[in-house]
Amino acid sequence: MELWYAIVDLLPFQWADHFFMKNALLAVLVISPLFGLLSTMVVESRMSFFSDALGHSAFTGIAIGTLLSAAWQTFAGVDPLWVAVLFAVGFALLFTYVRRKTSLASDTVIGVFSSTAVALGIFLATFGGGSFTKFNALLIGDILSVEPGKIGLMALILLVVVLLWLCSFNQLMLSSVHPALADSRGIRVFWQEALFSAAIAVVVTVTMTWVGLLVINSLLVLPAAAARNLARNMRQYHLISLLSALAAGIAGLLTSYYIGSSAGASITLYLALFFAVTFCFRKHRL
Repeated sequence: MELWYAIVDLLPFQWADHFFMKNALLAVLVISPLFGLLSTMVVESRMSFFSDALGHSAFTGIAIGTLLSAAWQTFAGVDPLWVAVLFAVGFALLFTYVRRKTSLASDTVIGVFSSTAVALGIFLATFGGGSFTKFNALLIGDILSVEPGKIGLMALILLVVVLLWLCSFNQLMLSSVHPALADSRGIRVFWQEALFSAAIAVVVTVTMTWVGLLVINSLLVLPAAAARNLARNMRQYHLISLLSALAAGIAGLLTSYYIGSSAGASITLYLALFFAVTFCFRKHRL
C-alpha cells in the first residue's frame, strides 16, 4: 500500500492528498474490471436480475451475522460480512440447482429467490422490534470507507476471475448461451454455472457496502449492455465492457468527491450515459 500511496502523491490533484481517496481510487481500479468481466456473462446468460437477488441474499446474510453476534458471545468478534458471503454463496448454489431441476424460466426462479431473500432479511432485521435504520448504509454504500484489507481481498478475487476466464472462457460462454449443446460436448454445465454464480455472489457481497444495494445490479448489466452496441466480435465485447466499467468507475469517484454525491450512483449514471451514446451509434450504423 505504501508504494500505491507514493504513486498517487505524484498526481497534481487536490483529491490525491486525501488518504481516503487513495484507498477509494485503488478500490475502483480493482472492482471495475471485475464488474466489466462478470457483466458480459450476466448479460449473455440473461440473468440481469440475478445480481439483484444476490444483493438481497447478502443483506439477509448481514442481518443473520448481526443477530448471531448479538445473541452468542462466540460470534461477537465475527464480521457480519463473512456470514453474508457464506450465505450468498449458498444462495447462489441453491439457485443454480433449482434452475437446473425446474422447467420454470430463469426470471421466475430469480423472482422466487429474490422475494424470499428480501422478506427474510427484513424479517430478521426487524426481529424483536429491531430498527431497520442501522442497515440503511447498505442501500447507498460508501466507497470512501473502504479498508485496505478488503481491497486486497477483491484483488485476489479479480486474479481468480481472470484465471477462470483464461482457463475456461469457451466452456463458460457455451454453457451460458446454449446449455444443451454444452452438455452434448461433455461440459459440466451445472458446475460451470455454479462457479460463475458463486463468483458473482462473492463480488456482490463484498462490494455492496461500497457501491450500495440499490445500484449494484446496474454495474453488472450496463457495461456489457453498452459494449454490445459497439462490439463486432467477442474480444471487442469484453474489452469495451471492461474499459467502460473502469472509466465510469474513475469518473464516478471523482464526481462524488467534487459534488458530494453517492459514488455508486455516479458510476451508474456514467454507465447509463455511455449506453445511451453507444445506442445512438448503433442506431446510426444500422
